[in-house]
Amino acid sequence: MVTQLGLALDALAVADWRRRTAQMYADVRRLAEDDPAAAHAEWVARRDELFATHAASPLHHAAKAVFEGLSVAPYDPAYRFEVRVRATSAQRLEVTTGTDGVVPFDRVGRVELEGLGSLSVWALRTYGGGIFIPVKDATAGKGTYGGGRYLLDTIKHADLGRATDGGLILDLNFAYNPSCAYDPAWACPLATRGNVLPAPVPVGEQQPDPKLVADFELE
Repeated sequence: MVTQLGLALDALAVADWRRRTAQMYADVRRLAEDDPAAAHAEWVARRDELFATHAASPLHHAAKAVFEGLSVAPYDPAYRFEVRVRATSAQRLEVTTGTDGVVPFDRVGRVELEGLGSLSVWALRTYGGGIFIPVKDATAGKGTYGGGRYLLDTIKHADLGRATDGGLILDLNFAYNPSCAYDPAWACPLATRGNVLPAPVPVGEQQPDPKLVADFELE
């Protein structure tokens, strides 16, 4: 039976997760000014700690018992871009979820990643707003999560900062799996065709270890 106290504790846990995530990305942006690879190492270590210990981790208790760290590729500076957001045609994306109802996004532009392709930039049109850029590439379902990954999700504080010319910093080394990659109970908007890259992106978080998904149970 779910009690009001239980709901309150869950809400507080999620709030704390977002608070810690915001601080993590603030530290990442600061470190990346001089050393993006060191910033990436900090990001990996802090996310491992959150996944292993936090009450709002997408890992269930059995997965936490065997967790040894997320699978993340080594840092490659070739996948870091500073890009300008270019105008594009308007598009509305409405994502139906089991927990949050219909979540609306408006396409507000596109960015070009040299040698890889282009990605749509979405604005979340619910309370709080935010920029959302998911990405799905040629490794999806092979080396990386089949539904694609997230690059920016600023309402949840996943924000790599602004480029020197006012554009966006998009570092694909920081691409990470949505929570539903570990537990389908989470509601996760996934990449549509405007956020699919035909080229492979081998960096970032990789395919989840099967023993960490929600249907895994200890013997």
